[in-house]
This record gives sequence, C-alpha cells and structure tokens, in this order.
Amino acid sequence: MPTEHQLREDVEATLRSVRDSRTEMNVFEAGLVADIDVEDEAVTVEVDLTQFDPRTSTEVMETMLSAVRDVAGVESAHVEPATADTEGRVSIAEIDSVVAVASTKGGVGKSTVATQLACTLAADRDVALFDADIFGPNVPSLLGVEGPIMSDDEGRPIPETVGNSNLEVLSVGLMTDGGPLAWRGAMAHDALSDLFADAAWDAPDVLVIDLPPGTSDVALTTLQEVPIDGAVFVTTPFHTSIEDTRRSRRLFDENGVPVLGTVVNMDRFVCEECGHDHDTFPGETPIDELDMQVLARLPFSTDLQDAPEPGTAPDSFASLADTVMGRLENVERLELPENPVDLRGLEGQQRVDRVRETFESLDSGESLYLVSDRDPTQVGDFLTNLAGTDGKPTEVLPEFTVERRGLEKWALKAVHP
Repeated sequence: MPTEHQLREDVEATLRSVRDSRTEMNVFEAGLVADIDVEDEAVTVEVDLTQFDPRTSTEVMETMLSAVRDVAGVESAHVEPATADTEGRVSIAEIDSVVAVASTKGGVGKSTVATQLACTLAADRDVALFDADIFGPNVPSLLGVEGPIMSDDEGRPIPETVGNSNLEVLSVGLMTDGGPLAWRGAMAHDALSDLFADAAWDAPDVLVIDLPPGTSDVALTTLQEVPIDGAVFVTTPFHTSIEDTRRSRRLFDENGVPVLGTVVNMDRFVCEECGHDHDTFPGETPIDELDMQVLARLPFSTDLQDAPEPGTAPDSFASLADTVMGRLENVERLELPENPVDLRGLEGQQRVDRVRETFESLDSGESLYLVSDRDPTQVGDFLTNLAGTDGKPTEVLPEFTVERRGLEKWALKAVHP
C-alpha cells in the first residue's frame, strides 16, 4: 500500500502524461492543476478551468479523472474546478465609485464606450466592468475574455481579470456556452439580481456598468438595486435617438441616479477623398433639448473601432474618462450613517413617534438622518414645531436636505437648530 506522499507523486506523474490539446503541453505545464489532495486512498484534484468553455471544461475533467482512477492505490478520485482566493474581495455595495453607461437604443456604441471608458480608467487605478446587458453581452468578445468563471467556496462568482491588467470583468456572457439568451423578464431579473448581490470583486476603485439599451425591467432592476453614483448616456446625433434619450432620463431621476452627461457618438466622419469633417447626420441636431452636459463628441472613426486594451485608449476616451471622474467627484450626495432612522413599512403614528423620539434626543447642531418610502419633505414643518418652545415653532428653522434615492426610497438629513 503506497503512502499518501507516494500516492500523490504517482498521481502527479500520471497527470503529466495528460496533454492539453490546445497547447500540446501537459496539464501541469499548461497551468491547469491547481492542487492535489490525498487523504488515505482518496484523491481530489482541483483544476483551473477559467480558460475553457463549459463543454471543454467537462471534457478536460473527465480525461483527468479517468487518468487518476487508473493510478494504483487510488480507491476514489474526484476532479473539480478550483475555487479562487477571495481574501479581501468586496460586494458591489462596498465599491467607492459606480458609473453606469446607458442608451435608449441599441447600436449607438454603448458597450464600446463602456468598455473603452473602463480600459482608460484602468491606466492608473483598479477598475471593474460589469456587463449587465443580459440579452446582448458583448463585453467579453470586445476584450477577448472567455469563461466559464470561477466561484469561491460559497458559490460567489469571481470576475475574470483581463490578461495581466488591473481590469476585472463579469458578464452573463462568461457564464454561458455562447448560445442565445432567450430569458423572459422574471428570469433575467433574477439572474441579474443574483450577480449584483453575489459577485466578489477584487476591491476596485471604480466599477463601470454596461446597462442594456432601453428602459426594460433589467435596467430598472439595476437602478433600484445598485448604488450607482452617476450615469452616462450614449446617443448618436440622430434626432430620434436624442428624443428617446431625453425621455429616458426621467427613469434615472425617479430612481435618484445622478446623470453626469451624454456622449454623442458617431458625431462626424472624415471624408477619405476630401479630408474634411462631415456631419454623420446632416441637418439640425437638437442636442440642447437633452438638458445634459455633453461629455464628449466621438467621431465615426476606425481608430475607435480597435479592440480596447486595459490601460490604453484613444485621446478622445482619455479626455472622456477625466471628464466623467471630475463630474463624479462634484456630485453632491447625502451621506447617510450606518444606521439611519428607517421609516419604511411603518404606519402613520409609528412614523411620527419615531421621528419625535429621535429628534428630541438630539442636542443643538446634531443631525437627524432618516430613510423613507415616501417623500419626507413635510417632515420639515413637523421638525420646526418640535424645535420650538411652548408649542410655538422656532424662528431658527432646522436645516434639512431631502434626496430621492429610488422609486420608493428617500433620504433626509435635518440639523437641530
């Protein structure tokens, strides 16, 4: 009976005869074997399958399993995908800055802008890119990233790193075999919600989200469940695209998502014969009707159609990245403490009692923070009365700020006078 040490050596020697058909190297040379664990006569081999599609992953594991089972002294054998090291990884709620890239129509270059923006930002910071375009996940093909993705011991998906860069990517496209995603609304909603909630990110400084085009349930799910710090719209100068973009802004406003501005894509092109700039869509362009700052005007150019590379970008995208981050830093957001007064789900008198109890416990200059499922603006009059004496309102009004955070969520800060 071989010792555990000898059995491990025999298993390793056998696996060195198993070759990766793509590279003609054995599975050790190809970096597929992550660990070999031997306990008595039971052998477990963990393999790194991040570079394979699901079908190939199954074939690789079956081939390795067959080889291990033939080793003398092995009573039971298991081959399973390796789990990733998740130390220091964070959820989406813990990421400092989250930027969503949106469009109301497909084909306007939204995914290209989102991917190029993420690649540009990755030049000097850790960046994540979330492909939430669940019906047309194009980010993996733009970046040349293949699945399937790995998961940790708790089943949380681990985003893929693009080459040796500091850009990590997560997409439904990395979790399928490349077939069509014919999901109905509820299925898409649940899949996206699970990805948002469960993904374990490698503590990026910025997360860029590529939203699906339009105002579908999937887009609404993202706005309601993800703490987005700012949104960038992508449109062409064609009048119908601009009109739809203007109307779609309402959805973002209703969900408390600041709109940083818009990128006008395919704005012009250079004629190869005359060498002059020409409008892609001649005639008047009602850009002013958007009521958004124009962050960039991108030409229709082959230079912008090259495959994006993390850390590098055309000059136009470098400028766009600086503008987006500058706008993001200037967004005024109400910072809530860890445990604000939560009025959601409470009945009328319960709300009154909770606000009174908390506000009256404050000293002058201290602040009341609350969240509510309805507009709390009228709380201002109530607080003015509470701050007064003998039932008379105070002449020094409480300073208060109300901010919409979602379709059914508001935040309020009130400073006791």
